[in-house]
Amino acid sequence: MRRDVHGIALLDKPLGLSSNSALQQLKRLYGARRAGHTGSLDPLATGMLPVCFGEATKVTAFLLDADKTYRFRMRFGSQTTTGDLEGDVVVTGEERVEETALRGAVAAMTGPGRQVPPMYSALKHQGRRLYDIARSGRSVERQAREILVSTFEISDFDPGEPQFVVRCSKGTYVRTLAEDLAGRLGTVGHVTELRRLAVGPFEEREMRTLASFEAAAGGSQDALDGLLEPLDRAVADRPPIALTAPDAACICHGQTVALAPYGPVVGLVRLYDPAGAFLGMGEALPDGRLLPRRLVAEGARLRPGEAGLYLS
Repeated sequence: MRRDVHGIALLDKPLGLSSNSALQQLKRLYGARRAGHTGSLDPLATGMLPVCFGEATKVTAFLLDADKTYRFRMRFGSQTTTGDLEGDVVVTGEERVEETALRGAVAAMTGPGRQVPPMYSALKHQGRRLYDIARSGRSVERQAREILVSTFEISDFDPGEPQFVVRCSKGTYVRTLAEDLAGRLGTVGHVTELRRLAVGPFEEREMRTLASFEAAAGGSQDALDGLLEPLDRAVADRPPIALTAPDAACICHGQTVALAPYGPVVGLVRLYDPAGAFLGMGEALPDGRLLPRRLVAEGARLRPGEAGLYLS
């Protein structure tokens, strides 16, 4: 029996499982009618995979656009077709690097930059996934994209297989980052381990294993649902607005209200009713209007005991 369930599960995706398989397992555990994840992890990658149920799928775009943090290890001296251990070695080079040179290269790659997406990615070219084209032995031209690497640190130096932690913008491919880093050092390399530590506001310590969700499912439904994060946590970086009862009613009916009573703010905002229940997203316009943009169904708003939890 499928049911309406709303919230975000912070899954620690295990090694070897595809993101879609992980999603389907959680969807079955919850008996959820609707679910989606917020950015695939390769089967060889582990870590943070937020799975959104029900009305939480309305905030997935915000998590897709959010910065991500990864820990990865790479091996110098060989480049593979896929940029990781899954591919065949196609080029070899120097297997060891100097720490000073590595630190210099990492520092040079921190900040804004441009990156050409890899062929082994889910991006589309003329309606086909790039990885499907790559598997047929072909390569197509890809346009470089703007990225931002806000943090790039060596967490464990090894001359042949160092480990790094990187925080980067949407659309950054760690496999390509590793290849570009090796190129700066006059050699080649590929990723050997990859773990996503954080997605937007969600941090590593908050993840739960699949076994944890399965154990909760063996108990009560309340225990299982209690593992879900409320919808507004996904947009905690947006300013909150607590509406008056009349304005909340107007917003819930798709109407525009005056922004003036709520202070000077422009852009997307979180909307709450007077009791602190999350109504969804609105947009504050420069002309002084407040518009509803992405509202959630009444049954998906915070329960009374949670009201105002993230209204801060």
